[in-house]
Amino acid sequence: MADMGAFRDTVTAWAAGGPGDPARELAERLSLRTAVLLEGLSDLAAVDALAAARGRNLEAEGVCVVPMGGAMNVGRFARLLGPTGLGLRLTGLCDVREHGFYVRGFERTGAARHDIHVCTADLEDELIRALGIARVTDLVRTEGDLRPLQTFLRQPAQQGRPAEQQLRRFLGTKKGRKIHYGRVLVEALAADQVPAPLEDLFAAV
Repeated sequence: MADMGAFRDTVTAWAAGGPGDPARELAERLSLRTAVLLEGLSDLAAVDALAAARGRNLEAEGVCVVPMGGAMNVGRFARLLGPTGLGLRLTGLCDVREHGFYVRGFERTGAARHDIHVCTADLEDELIRALGIARVTDLVRTEGDLRPLQTFLRQPAQQGRPAEQQLRRFLGTKKGRKIHYGRVLVEALAADQVPAPLEDLFAAV
């Protein structure tokens, strides 16, 4: 049976200049109706974790969640998946500094710009503020990363920076750490702590 991982792979290959027929065939077999465009794999980990927490099977609902490898690729993916391509409804989640890429990418395909959900800085920032410094630090301890965090905080460049910014920067200091904590932080959220951009995204799909 076709699965979403295979669809993501075919779309990524298509966006890189490969053939579009495999993606078209999988989209039909999966009965896709909506594409959620994300900047990267840490966002995907967070979205997958929230879907699991809420008991939602996005694939069964016809929703494909696609990490694009950076916001600058949104125009290409929107063109392939949206009204000018597979005809899927487009929505997405992005950092505030990347919002312009999304707006231009969506508008060029005729997709609605109000379906773009924007994080104040980025999703990690939203999650850290939702949980609070103490809770995130506890999670870092539980995950075995307290000593690396303490070492990081002693660096001169981190002195005097707000704690939220320090934690956010720490999550990006090791390959795979942002992806791991994308899941960990979302799983730690209470129902009323889900950041508004993520909540709005789920309400829209």
